[in-house]
Amino acid sequence: MFLALREIRHSKARYTLIAVIMLLISFLVLFVTGLAQGLSYANISALANMKATGFIVQKDADHRFRSSQLSEAQLDAARAAVGSQNADYLGVQSAAVTVPGADSKLDITFFAVDMQGSLAPPITEGQALTNDTAGSVVADSKLKESGVTLGGTLTDPESGLSWIVAGFTKDRSYSHAPVVYMNQGDWLKLKGASGKASSGLTFNAIAVNASGEQSDKLAGAVDGAELITKKQAISAVPGYSAEQGSLLMMIVFLYVISAFVLSVFFYVITIQKTGQFGILKATGARSGYLAWSVMAQVLALSLVSLAVSLLLTGTASRMMPSGMPFHMDVRTMLMTGGLFIGVSLVGSLVSVFRVTKIDALEAIGRTGA
Repeated sequence: MFLALREIRHSKARYTLIAVIMLLISFLVLFVTGLAQGLSYANISALANMKATGFIVQKDADHRFRSSQLSEAQLDAARAAVGSQNADYLGVQSAAVTVPGADSKLDITFFAVDMQGSLAPPITEGQALTNDTAGSVVADSKLKESGVTLGGTLTDPESGLSWIVAGFTKDRSYSHAPVVYMNQGDWLKLKGASGKASSGLTFNAIAVNASGEQSDKLAGAVDGAELITKKQAISAVPGYSAEQGSLLMMIVFLYVISAFVLSVFFYVITIQKTGQFGILKATGARSGYLAWSVMAQVLALSLVSLAVSLLLTGTASRMMPSGMPFHMDVRTMLMTGGLFIGVSLVGSLVSVFRVTKIDALEAIGRTGA
């Protein structure tokens, strides 16, 4: 490390240029990862933030909520297995609603939940709903950008029903559409007005909070239904898996390109220092010590560049418009930073191999010539 830091101090301009390049690469990696995570989060945040370990859906629904339909009897069976506080119904329906003064319809997703249960949305503005409140809903705060206001009205042209926005919640979207929460009474009115009324309460899924033993009981407790994990439910959201595949491929190629770029830069610098390494070897320096000095330089530059790029990414995320999907949690930040440092060290292995193959006499002769 002594040799690595001494050389960095001696050749400030050269290593400053490399640090700037690494800074730009790490910032690009972090920023693109944040955008990819934001796009993913905007698709499934309503499910990701639910207090549930899994969901019960109809067996032949292919894990998709919209293709599933369950009855009140199946809800009772689930509650008998895990307890009434650990099983809550969930109704899901897409709609295009209108807002007074708006020129176009807004795509939303209705979620029908027990307003006293675990799926009730946290309120960031306005008032919470009860199961007895009629004609009121809680909407995701992103709808504010489309002209929805507290106390404003949402109208569903298909059913002819209207609701007053009693409150707002945050980070609740499903299939890239803001979620609007309603209680059981309004859900039944919506289903009836849409021509989908049936005897008793019907919904799309049952959200459960179950331990391993309770999950085993649930497997056979609800006839005509199956228990899926939250991860399976998220993967079944329309378009989610295909979208994630494309984004993951983009990020992987970004890491590969970063590794190649960094490898080339450090390899060129190593070639330029061949004579210096030869002299050091001739004076007794071991190849392992010289190889470690190269990797120490890469590690030091990577850490400094990563720290600055994290600061820039945080600043950029706060300056971006609220409608732009960007999400970077601590886990993703640490994982991305660790991968970048790993890629940088892997890229330096080419230079390390070059150092171990340097012949002292040949390098000294080349320097003398």
